[in-house]
Amino acid sequence: MSMVQETAAPVPAAAPTRAYRLYVLVLLTAVYTFNFIDRQIIGILSPYIKADLSLADWQLGLLKGFAFAVLYTTLGIPIARLADRYNRVTIISIALALWSGFTAISGAAMNFMHLLIARIGVGVGEAGGSPPSHSLISDYYPKENRAGALAFFAMGIPVGITLAYLGGGWITETLSWRWAFLAVGAPGLLLALLLKLTVREPKRGATEAPGRADAFSAMEAGEPRGAVEKGFLAFSKIMPARARAATFRELATLWRAARHLLSIPTYRLAVVAVTAISFGAYAVGTWIVDFFARSHPGYSMMSVLFWLGVINGTAYAAGTFLGGAMVDRLARRNKAAYGLVPCVALLLHGPFFIGAMWVPDPVWSLILWAPAHLLIGFYLGPSFALAQTLAPVSIRALSTAIFFFILNMIALGLGPTFVGVFSSILIPALGEELALRVALTSVIVSGLIGAGAFYLMSRKVHADWAKATGEAP
Repeated sequence: MSMVQETAAPVPAAAPTRAYRLYVLVLLTAVYTFNFIDRQIIGILSPYIKADLSLADWQLGLLKGFAFAVLYTTLGIPIARLADRYNRVTIISIALALWSGFTAISGAAMNFMHLLIARIGVGVGEAGGSPPSHSLISDYYPKENRAGALAFFAMGIPVGITLAYLGGGWITETLSWRWAFLAVGAPGLLLALLLKLTVREPKRGATEAPGRADAFSAMEAGEPRGAVEKGFLAFSKIMPARARAATFRELATLWRAARHLLSIPTYRLAVVAVTAISFGAYAVGTWIVDFFARSHPGYSMMSVLFWLGVINGTAYAAGTFLGGAMVDRLARRNKAAYGLVPCVALLLHGPFFIGAMWVPDPVWSLILWAPAHLLIGFYLGPSFALAQTLAPVSIRALSTAIFFFILNMIALGLGPTFVGVFSSILIPALGEELALRVALTSVIVSGLIGAGAFYLMSRKVHADWAKATGEAP
């Protein structure tokens, strides 16, 4: 454990300069970019892998969803607990090296089981990426600028997807899908080294108002409270004697932190909203290449990959940035903007999504994807910022991990898997092309649920913000 203790990196005595803060934000965004390159690449290479390894849709759905998500989500919580107590820079660097390595070796897979193991390894590594990064950014940027900073960070999603489309598609066409895995995985190892050597670990709570109480900073679970904690105590007794007290203490602390966060209406509604949106977004993102390959087989696959890459790198990136910047500006007068801006964007997104899925012309389908991607990005920065601002300083990484645990177990774990299974069920009656189109279209329901949750959140955020920050409602 000593290799990740806070003393492993010096804490700066003076506030970081604006230029250094920007450098840290850009570098963490680059890490997040590789996070999504390595996560998305299997969806882009899916038609080639399916043909080479003779995989069924349900197998592809597992590889794109549940195989990655199961350990990504569950390990995120204990890793976040470490990140709330030890050096976050070291944790992110190790995680990046791990997921990049497993991505690279995915190219050596010879069957479904090989790819399954590699995808689980990628998920294990990526569990240590986002929660520590969100916590670091919150100690470099105050709450008034946090939505914008975290929206900039979230641009790693569209940029990563763009690079995966453009780079992965070109390498696959030029060499093979196996070389594409190696090419996108290997650079992450160098970035991990750069991050560790150049980013300083900031003081926790450095951007918060002085004197704010943190109910969790010195919390130690002693006696069990309630039936759940009594269950933890019983479980701890099967552990070695020296580990019993620590096991109970950690489990009880995690439980109390989760109960505290989920007792906040705004936090709870944000989790519901982002989970619903992400269910559809992950499903579409991992199956869209298969959709074009089946629904528009006469259209060049390289053109599909190129234009989807461009759309993600421009429209989706712009929407992600604009959503955070707009909320930062509007929320100075009305905190309801944290819910209303994403709600309106999602409602406007629906018609463009339906059009893109059902127009017969592939060019018009791609044209409609541009505004759909622009609007779907608006929710990211505001949601990430709320998860940090509403959480006590000492459990900020844990706040993001709990947030991601819920949304990714449902959205990332079940979204792509749902489409794969639903498509497989429909294929005997509808054929491969129409079955996948119907399965993908059905996820529009999740976007409408997300819009409703954001609207309800806009009515709760004033009181919860005031309670978390000490500001007048």
